[in-house]
Amino acid sequence: MASTTSQPDHAEYADYSTVERWTIMAALMLGALMQVIDTSIVNVAIPHMMGNLGATVDQIGWVSTGYIISCVIVLPLTGWLSSTFGRKRYLTASIILFTAASFFCGTSRSLNALVFFRVLQGIGGAALVSTAQATMMEIFPPQQLGMVQAIYGIGIMVGPTIGPTLGGWITDNYSWPWVFFINIPIGALAVFLAYTFVHNSRFERTNNRVDLVGIALLAIGLGSLQTLLEKGNREDWFQSPLIVWLFITALIGITTFVIWELRQEHPAVNLHILKNKAFSAGVVFTAVVGFGLFGGTFVLPIYLQQLRNYTAEQSGFALFPGAIATAIMMAIAGRIANKYPARTLVFIGSGGIIVSMLMLSRITLDTGPNDLWWPLIIRGAALGLNFLPLTLATLTILKGREIADGTGLFNLSRQIGGSLGIAILSTFIDHRTTIHRASLVEHINVYSPEALQRLHALQGAMMAKGASFAVARQQALAIIDRIINAQASVMAFEDVFRVVAIVFLAGLPLLLLLKKGIATSSHSGSTHAE
Repeated sequence: MASTTSQPDHAEYADYSTVERWTIMAALMLGALMQVIDTSIVNVAIPHMMGNLGATVDQIGWVSTGYIISCVIVLPLTGWLSSTFGRKRYLTASIILFTAASFFCGTSRSLNALVFFRVLQGIGGAALVSTAQATMMEIFPPQQLGMVQAIYGIGIMVGPTIGPTLGGWITDNYSWPWVFFINIPIGALAVFLAYTFVHNSRFERTNNRVDLVGIALLAIGLGSLQTLLEKGNREDWFQSPLIVWLFITALIGITTFVIWELRQEHPAVNLHILKNKAFSAGVVFTAVVGFGLFGGTFVLPIYLQQLRNYTAEQSGFALFPGAIATAIMMAIAGRIANKYPARTLVFIGSGGIIVSMLMLSRITLDTGPNDLWWPLIIRGAALGLNFLPLTLATLTILKGREIADGTGLFNLSRQIGGSLGIAILSTFIDHRTTIHRASLVEHINVYSPEALQRLHALQGAMMAKGASFAVARQQALAIIDRIINAQASVMAFEDVFRVVAIVFLAGLPLLLLLKKGIATSSHSGSTHAE
């Protein structure tokens, strides 16, 4: 068994031929794309599931919540699971579990069965992102890591945008079970390729002890935190006893977990790597990226569907140019990652995101696809330039067994950041809408000549259509009320985009802690000097 320090004269990538590497890459990309798309594709089909399964809004929410919670809990454990059971066995078993669970999700005829198999999907899906990324870091030579992570990143960053569009198309043209059945042929191919070509890592553990206490504390802490984030807005946050108890449980669980793991000789999650300031800064900043990526992907469709009356499929296509820009920029970033300092590229990408958010903060009720074109293109390109250098700057400073542990924490951070983004921004929209409505109502009253003029004009129009004076007045007041609500909502969305810009701006100092050099090697745990 090799030590945790890789031997520079015989790195693990030397055990693979070029054909084997790219065949494994194809399998890993298929799995990662399935996992990322499945996070959002199901949301579009939820109204159809409610009708078929006879579920309420709160009940059907567990179809998404159960998946995300199980995935979040397993993500930080992927390094331990991979090294304990063997990378080949763990990765292949995870793809099989995800694919089989997809089949049973599609065949479920009760809500309980569907939620159960979605939880199994999430357990299998964690490895499809984290273990897959760690594998690519180890089987490719340093000079190819930029290009490889760019290809991988396309699936991770574009997936959340493709999901709703694909889900809308499948649901409209077929039926909701097909959002799960589509995974079966892809998963079968990924299983065959992974089992045939993937080798076990050279950094597997010789210790067979299982940190059951650490795993239990992790499940309690992260499970409570994720449930809190998923249900907080719907339950009116700390006005609900459930949310209060979830917060207390999450705080105690996570705190106890950290203390326990730091004292263990063989922990389930290696938190000692967080002592590396550059790695910790990268992990925290990827939470900021997750906040902007998932938060933005969540907010924009709501604006388009609620205020512009787009269908889910139409809103997906409106966002698609940004996804294309991300893919193109990811490819470009893969070519230049070995030429420019990573933190410089991340800074430029973050600046582009801030600019795009400020552009989106000027939306109105008349904003259409053409007006969104450039802000979404800039946002997509900036995310593409941001993700790859950040990944390399964070993960290439790790070595040996640390790579698998680090990728789990890195991907967990992005997922938690996304959950925070969705929870905070959805609450913020409601709060700011209420404030803006109150402000607008103060200026629209019987003492406002403009308001009275609009009221009389609308009332006259209703009377011209045959309504009585009293009915026409009520209809006119209802129209004005809808206009106020719509205007208050669009002002709230403007505020949301400013918040995302501020979050990225506040996170920029973290980039000073990243390595100055050009991150190219995950095998020696070093970076080239600048």
